[in-house]
Amino acid sequence: MSEIIRSFDPIAGARSRILVLGTMPGVMSLQKQQYYGHPRNAFWPVMASLCGTELPQRYEERRTMLLEAGIALWDVCRQCEREGSLDSRICNEEPNEIPALLRRFPGIRAIAFNGKGAEKLFRRYFASYADTYETLVLPSTSPAYTLTFERKLEGWRRLLPYLSGRPAGMPADTR
Repeated sequence: MSEIIRSFDPIAGARSRILVLGTMPGVMSLQKQQYYGHPRNAFWPVMASLCGTELPQRYEERRTMLLEAGIALWDVCRQCEREGSLDSRICNEEPNEIPALLRRFPGIRAIAFNGKGAEKLFRRYFASYADTYETLVLPSTSPAYTLTFERKLEGWRRLLPYLSGRPAGMPADTR
């Protein structure tokens, strides 16, 4: 039986230059009250690699890592009904106030989607913003998406030009 579930508050700050959007936290993330809380989800290891740092163990340190790198994080859905954790089970969704977040943090120049499901939901509710911002559809970091970690990381490297704490030798953003 599906139940109504709610997303978390966004992680965003004055340095945010890219907004990463997922669909809705999975069951384990909701239990932990942490974005990407499933231990097999590649999101946090990918972010640490892109930021050129060791993976922080504490969730608050992970949030700080994103903010220092210029990454904002949220979900397209504010709430929905879903049984389990699969995006394909999302129904009766209500979107988050993404336009308000973008107005609040005008330094955000691009929107990246953690998988095609997030992009699909975003375009359903905010198609005009896809014309205003650069959009990047990245491989899902979910353990249900069976690409290797290396292939996922390779796809997520498209974020590097937006990161303020990028590893040495990475190209600077030319905009």
